[in-house]
Amino acid sequence: MSDKRDYYEVLGVSKTATDDDLKKAYRKLAKQYHPDTNPGDKEAEAKFKEASEAYSVLSDANKRAQYDRFGHAAFEQGGGAGGFDFNGDINDIFDMFGFGDMFGGGRARSNNGPRSGASVRTSIRITFEEAVFGCEKELELNIKDPCTTCGGSGAKPGTSPETCTKCKGTGSIIFTQQSFLGMIQNQKTCPDCKGTGKIIKEKCRDCYGTGYVTTRKNVKVSVPAGIDEGQKVRIRDLGEPGINGGERGSLLVEVHISRHPFLQRADFDLYSTAPITYAQAALGGEVRISTIDGDVMYDLKPGTQTDTKIRLRGKGVPYLNHPNSRGDHYVTLVVQVPTHMTNEQKDLLRKYDDAMNGKKPDGEPEKERKKGKLFGK
Repeated sequence: MSDKRDYYEVLGVSKTATDDDLKKAYRKLAKQYHPDTNPGDKEAEAKFKEASEAYSVLSDANKRAQYDRFGHAAFEQGGGAGGFDFNGDINDIFDMFGFGDMFGGGRARSNNGPRSGASVRTSIRITFEEAVFGCEKELELNIKDPCTTCGGSGAKPGTSPETCTKCKGTGSIIFTQQSFLGMIQNQKTCPDCKGTGKIIKEKCRDCYGTGYVTTRKNVKVSVPAGIDEGQKVRIRDLGEPGINGGERGSLLVEVHISRHPFLQRADFDLYSTAPITYAQAALGGEVRISTIDGDVMYDLKPGTQTDTKIRLRGKGVPYLNHPNSRGDHYVTLVVQVPTHMTNEQKDLLRKYDDAMNGKKPDGEPEKERKKGKLFGK
């Protein structure tokens, strides 16, 4: 009589579980008990092996049918799942679920194929106006170009790179090791050629075997209208050289924008405040408002209150890559209260206050004037 736990119990599913149910249950247990996440934990190792064994049976329709009929006895006396001798790459298990690199391994692939070069990063600072309307900047950068001495091979003129004898030009080596799952076959980058598949015995004296030399160059960067803080401009083919014939990486230029003295930005809209006098607020008329395009005249309605917000359509930031469409400019109108007045101005305000309150100023004692009601509140 086998002392093994029921496979359905191991995975925590019912006997009517679907293939997806089995897969989800096993994936959860594999994450929880994988030895790489529980180093030195023998109990976790045993549970991982138990779950893997259960899934190997129940995920196979034929084996599952035998197990449902005969239980563990269906696989005893013949190796089968009872011995659970796994001969292959452990990452094959995880590739079935789309998380082959989850535990830091992942299936190794041929390293000597074409690979794109890495991106090179730099940054620039531009003005607020340059961000809104776009601009062109020039940067001085170190750029790697193919070595003219060796033609980019990295080998001394008159010689050529040789095929790596350790990996036979594949860029990777295969090795087998014993684990609790049995013999596991895996791959790793060839240590001799560093994955290139080639060995340079006599290196070029100008590029030291890299195949590239660094030169200082001026690079023009076209900043599009509407770019925002922290966004990047990508310039293709100015990054690190590709490997084994792969395409070059890109130059990524991160944009930083200086503050504007009175405008604030939110996405593609602009915000500001504009002062107006009490007379303008009360009587209405044209007022001058500063925008990113310059000053404009706005027709103010009589009786405009302080903190009134107005909208200037199309006076905001151009939409990125669509410069003919722009956001709006929102202006908060603030009524200015004078802090310094002449006696004449004060008398005029008092007369205005009296008129608003229906009083006749002639002959009225000064002490009887109500204070604090200059604006007829």
